[in-house]
Amino acid sequence: MISPLTDLGLELPVLAAPMAGGPTTPELVIAAAGAGSIGFLAGGYKTAQALAEQIAGARSAGVGFGVNLFAPSPVPVDPGAFRAFARAIAPEARAYGLDSAEARIMENDDHWEDKIDLLVSSPVPVVSFTFGIPEAAIIAALRASGTLVVQTVTSPLEARTAAEAGVDVLAVQAAAAGGHSGTWTPHLASPAVSLPDLLKAVHKEVPLPLVAAGGIATPDTVTEVLGAGAAAVMAGTVLLRADEAGTSAPYRAALADPARRQTVMTRAFSGRPARALRNDFTDRYSSLAPDGYPALHHLTSPMRRAAASANDPERINLWAGTGYRHATAEPTAQILHRLASRV
Repeated sequence: MISPLTDLGLELPVLAAPMAGGPTTPELVIAAAGAGSIGFLAGGYKTAQALAEQIAGARSAGVGFGVNLFAPSPVPVDPGAFRAFARAIAPEARAYGLDSAEARIMENDDHWEDKIDLLVSSPVPVVSFTFGIPEAAIIAALRASGTLVVQTVTSPLEARTAAEAGVDVLAVQAAAAGGHSGTWTPHLASPAVSLPDLLKAVHKEVPLPLVAAGGIATPDTVTEVLGAGAAAVMAGTVLLRADEAGTSAPYRAALADPARRQTVMTRAFSGRPARALRNDFTDRYSSLAPDGYPALHHLTSPMRRAAASANDPERINLWAGTGYRHATAEPTAQILHRLASRV
């Protein structure tokens, strides 16, 4: 298929998804490029300066790469619900000497303007957006600078809106995906539509090239979704144990733990729906967590960092898609080549 993706010189139709919070590293992105693919630096939760440093690392390797940003799509939290949840999780925070009960509501836009200024003034090959769609002027400015713009969508309606805004490519994410859902309406439950069916529905709405995401874990899945109309696929969860990933030790161990047999959708860690391995925190607090991103993200972040340092998998967000059993401890290039082995 001739598409804007063709200009990236991809040898493999399997891209490395951005995984914010540590798993995606410049080394992983560079390894993906070395395999004939492309990876996306995860700009979420980073300052513009920190992102610039990672971009410099990828550029120094002389490889193609992308950058992903969380588009501002705040979910205001009800103050009363926030305080009730903060009190509810206080025992978990106290285990690490932290006091969540008195935490203040923190809201921000994840340094949005600074990061857009960085990417317009110092263009990268590809920029993708998740959680929402930026203003059409931002999309136009990035495209004018030579950047390919990719928009994450989770429904035909979002796909049509993104196409009308002028993006080049759609990353179509199904409910099987690990981590945060890219939905633009996080207060609503996403329908459990299979990725092939979602691709077909989106393809009927828009003529743009599609990159399939969500549950990409085996060679058979890759061939199935390419047959359903995707120009390429994007893999995330299967790379969490890759040699070049920055995934924490307890997170890696949990992915390989045969006792962990289920993923769940939860708002408990961030106030936005996300798929994770079930653990004690999701069991206790998923039903109590209100909508509220990034307020709940900031509330639980200190506890999660402390738990990761203490090798405690029960109080960290073990983001994982439904194909997590296929995550293996080996080089990124081997994982990507295996996924593409039947193409």
